[in-house]
Amino acid sequence: MNALGIQLGLSSLWAFLVALFAVPSIIYIAHLKNMLDTPNVRTVHESLTPRLGGVAVFAGFMSALTIFAPLDNGVQQLLAGCIVLFFVGLKDDLVSISVSKKFIGQLLATGVVMIMAEPEIRITNFQGILGVHELPVGISYAFTFLVIVGITNAINLIDGLDGLAGTIVLIIVSTYGYYFYRYGGPNFQNYVFVSVCVVGGMLGFLRYNFHKATIFMGDTGSLVCGFIVSVLTIQFIEMGLKVGQPFASSSPAVAAGILFVPLFDTLRVFIVRMMAGRSPFSPDKNHVHHRILAMGFQQISTVMLLALLNLIVILFVINFAYLGNTMLIAALVAFSCLLSIFLGVYHSRTARQRVAS
Repeated sequence: MNALGIQLGLSSLWAFLVALFAVPSIIYIAHLKNMLDTPNVRTVHESLTPRLGGVAVFAGFMSALTIFAPLDNGVQQLLAGCIVLFFVGLKDDLVSISVSKKFIGQLLATGVVMIMAEPEIRITNFQGILGVHELPVGISYAFTFLVIVGITNAINLIDGLDGLAGTIVLIIVSTYGYYFYRYGGPNFQNYVFVSVCVVGGMLGFLRYNFHKATIFMGDTGSLVCGFIVSVLTIQFIEMGLKVGQPFASSSPAVAAGILFVPLFDTLRVFIVRMMAGRSPFSPDKNHVHHRILAMGFQQISTVMLLALLNLIVILFVINFAYLGNTMLIAALVAFSCLLSIFLGVYHSRTARQRVAS
C-alpha cells in the first residue's frame, strides 16, 4: 500500500473512532438535558430520541480532515462552510429556527466556497446539455448556488427513517471518493480525503442509527453532509471537464444518477405538493420512504430497498455514460416518471383500502 493509501486509511479510521466514541456521550447528555425529538404525525419513530448525532459525524470528519488532509484546492473553504452550517443545524436541533434563517446560513456557506476558494468551486460549463457549453460568470454563480442549496436540502429532506440518510450519503460519497482517487490528479485528489472522512464518521454514527435508532442525525448532520455532497458533486462534474476522466462530458448526467434517490424524492414531493395547491415546503408524509412503508415494508427493508435502487441507478449511469448527457438524463427522467406513477397508484389503492375498511 502506498503512502496515500495509508493516510486515507488512517483518516477514515480516525473519523470512525471519534464518531463511534462520541455518540454514547451525546445520547447521555441529550437525555440528561431533555434535548429529545418528540414523535408527531409526520415522524415514524414512536419514542423520545436525541437528534444530535450530526455532532459526532462532524467531530470525526472535522478532526480527521484537519489532521491528515491537504487543505488546498478549496477544502479549507469547504470546512469553513461546514462550520457555518453545523451551527445553523445545531441551533435548529436545539430550539428550532425559521426556514429563512436556515437559508441565510446556506447562503453564507455557499458564498464561502464559491467566492473564497482558489480555484473557485462552481459549475463553469453545461458540457453540451441543451446545447449549452461555457456559462457566463453570473449564470455560473447563480446555477452553482441553486445546485448547492438544492442538494443540501435534498439530503436534509430524505432524513426520515432510521439509517436512511446516512446510508444514502455513504453510497454517494464512496462513489465520488473512488473516482477522485483514481482520476483526481493534483487538482482534485485531496477530495478523496473529504470522502473517506465522511465515510468514517458516518459508519461510526450508523452503528447507533439503524432501526431502532438510539440517536438521529438531526439538521446538524444532514445540512453538513448535504453541503459536503453538493461540493463533491460540483468537483466531480468539473473533474470530467478539466481532467477528461472518468466520464468526460457525460459527468453532469452521471452525477445526477449518483444522487438519484435524494433528487427524485425532493423533486417528486415538491411537484406533488404544488399540484395539490400547497407550498412545496409544507411538511407531509408523501416522501418516497413513506410510500414504501405504506406498502407494508419494515424500516430496515425500506432503507435497503432505497439503497439498492440508488446503487442500481449508479451502475446504470456509469455503464452507459458513453450515451452522453441528453440520453442519460432522458432515461433518468423516464424512470422517475414511471416510479412516481407506481408510487402514486399504490398510494391511491392503499388509501381506498383504508377507506373501505
